[in-house]
Amino acid sequence: MSITEHKINVDSLEWFYRESLPIGRTDLAPVLLLHGLVSQSYSWRNIIPALANQGTRAIAPDWIGYGFSAKPEKRDFAYTPDAFITALEGFVKALELEHFSLVVQGFLGSVGLQYALRHPEQIANLVILNTPISSAAKLPWKIKQMGLPLAGEVMTQDPLLVDRTLEGGSRYRIGDKELDVYRKPFLKSSSSGRSLLSSIRNLQLDSAMKEIESGFEEWQQPILIQWGMIDPWLPVDIAENFAKSVPNTELIKLNNVGHYPQEHYHEAILEDLLPFVRRKDAH
Repeated sequence: MSITEHKINVDSLEWFYRESLPIGRTDLAPVLLLHGLVSQSYSWRNIIPALANQGTRAIAPDWIGYGFSAKPEKRDFAYTPDAFITALEGFVKALELEHFSLVVQGFLGSVGLQYALRHPEQIANLVILNTPISSAAKLPWKIKQMGLPLAGEVMTQDPLLVDRTLEGGSRYRIGDKELDVYRKPFLKSSSSGRSLLSSIRNLQLDSAMKEIESGFEEWQQPILIQWGMIDPWLPVDIAENFAKSVPNTELIKLNNVGHYPQEHYHEAILEDLLPFVRRKDAH
């Protein structure tokens, strides 16, 4: 099953996204997959076709400022959670996604969770992979230093920063062919580094975590958490505490898996993800 690449203009912002259309049954809710910091929709390359093979439309955009989507200057786009959420609202509307399963991962995945809390009627099921979900989650030093004055400006212009962050977070080597795709936007223009710098500086993690902690107390839809156990930045007790406190939540622990589970362990993820998004929800 092939992945197609698309661009769409929404409210003067150009989104790039990857998609696979379903084979066979089409009564399943589509799946929207959101990537984390320094990454892009390419990280879902092994997940998207498997979803389509079971009859699920799968869509993975590059966040604004990332991958091959538009990289506006900070005067034109604030790079705050609210700015990302507003942009995502436009993208979802443009693709006419009324009801879908949402899959989030990483530091930016938290923005996807904030979107879900503000639009619960749109969410059929929710899948969380190694994403900050409590006030115990802190921005790791590896990412925090990218936002420092002066040092951050230099660091975020280095294309090898992508290699070091993805490999450091996942704790495994990533092949050169894959790294070429991740590096390409940084080699193409300095705007990728500036967008990364702005989003790290404006992540507002503490207030986002408060919204997530209080919001999910009332959450109704099923949640599947798949957690890499050797994530150097987000310990598993964050996921365990969330699963205990939020009803209708299942936690799957992935041994020997780091911060970016979809990068090396898509087969382990798909084992539980595929049947989970096939579930019929209460709507």
